[in-house]
Amino acid sequence: MALLEPGTWSGKIFDGGWTAGAGGVYDVVEPATGGTLGVLGRADGADVARAATAAAAAQLDWAARPYEERAAILRRAGRLFEDHAEEIQGWIVREAGSIPPKAELETHFVANLCYEAAALASHPQGLVLPSAQPRWSLARRRPAGVVSVIAPFNFPLILSMRSVAPALALGNAVLLKPDPRTAVCGGVAVARVFEEAGLPAGLLHVLPGGLDAGEAVVAAPEVRVVSFTGSTPAGRKIGEVCGRLLKRAHLELGGNNALIVLPGADISKAVSAGAWGSFLHQGQICMTTGRHLVHESVHEEYVAALADKADKLPVGDPAAGPVALGPIIDDKQLAHVDGLVRDTVAAGARLAAGGTHEGLFYRPTVLADVTPSMPAYAQEVFGPVAPVVPFATADDAIALARDSEYGLSLGILGDVGQAMKIADAVPTGLVHINDQTVNDEPVIPFGGLAASGNGSRFGGPDANIEAFTETQWVTMRGEIAPYPF
Repeated sequence: MALLEPGTWSGKIFDGGWTAGAGGVYDVVEPATGGTLGVLGRADGADVARAATAAAAAQLDWAARPYEERAAILRRAGRLFEDHAEEIQGWIVREAGSIPPKAELETHFVANLCYEAAALASHPQGLVLPSAQPRWSLARRRPAGVVSVIAPFNFPLILSMRSVAPALALGNAVLLKPDPRTAVCGGVAVARVFEEAGLPAGLLHVLPGGLDAGEAVVAAPEVRVVSFTGSTPAGRKIGEVCGRLLKRAHLELGGNNALIVLPGADISKAVSAGAWGSFLHQGQICMTTGRHLVHESVHEEYVAALADKADKLPVGDPAAGPVALGPIIDDKQLAHVDGLVRDTVAAGARLAAGGTHEGLFYRPTVLADVTPSMPAYAQEVFGPVAPVVPFATADDAIALARDSEYGLSLGILGDVGQAMKIADAVPTGLVHINDQTVNDEPVIPFGGLAASGNGSRFGGPDANIEAFTETQWVTMRGEIAPYPF
């Protein structure tokens, strides 16, 4: 049985069942060809309000059910992601412009997210506390209620499910707003899997839409937690609204991540790691290596080897044959990437490789003779661009790595002792020694600092329980407490 047969969802949104969206319909476009893959319903504020009301009503029963029921549904969802992996991967390739290995990573990762979430349902969720009074004193975790999840286009399935799975497992209902550009693999696939897994009606609502839908899933009074993955400017706005409305916001935002290549590092391996970190999925990843900091003793060798590798990487339609890079997601993002590269070259950088495109297919680009003030170095590019800057001492590398508003991921290649000293001095949410910056696993606490977000908000039992539950203090006495009046 096809899980994502368009006839199941064509022109509709998932609102506990497949219904017409009040916002009309729009075409699902394949970025590599410009062709239409299907038609989806567009949610607006009215759809969100209706969904939030239904979610709040359904959540109470869901939270009261035995943990075994929630765990069983999450396990079934994991198996369905495995059983339908090839079909879902096809949509990730065509809708998101992903190469097949990246699509395979998404389905594998998400199946394991479901299995890990299933274990959350039975995870200990409280403490026995001491009390100065003659009573029992407990702190227990209770479901937050309704959770809004806003997911981006780049890893559409993972970045939806990273919040949806633990939120459901812990007894919440979910409003999922996927990016409209990837709402099939990042939204319809999620809805169809949980539909087949037996999730009770009303607990999951998939609401692809524009700014009005995004504002509504944040502001809906039933929503207690907002889990957002996306750009830093959008995250700041969501954080401001949540602060005013006294809601919790979990923000996983942008990055301009540094890869430090120490003297003595194996340059062949370092270049391979650097290319993967900068060019995987066309550089459209928050953890992408955006700054290559290379010791001056190997700088020229590194630039030459990275440029040679970039020149040899095939770029094209990932659904048509083996390529290393697919298309940029759309014309707006292409213009952003190309503009930063052009401005950086105009500022004096040397174009060592790339810097050209045919349609949405942008060549992997290496920029040399870069200074920290140049646009493609100082800003998050979100494209396949590798600016390279030399450094002389470990202190220089630390200063360069620290000189950013972001604090998401750091990679350090070379001597482990030296690398640890650098890692200790650079504020960042993730550090990978002798690896590049793009790394994730279902069981780890994931998150960045400063402009990259408000800390580790997803992954692993501790972070997920903290993210999607509230603490409740409970006391019990054997008899009613006596009082003086």
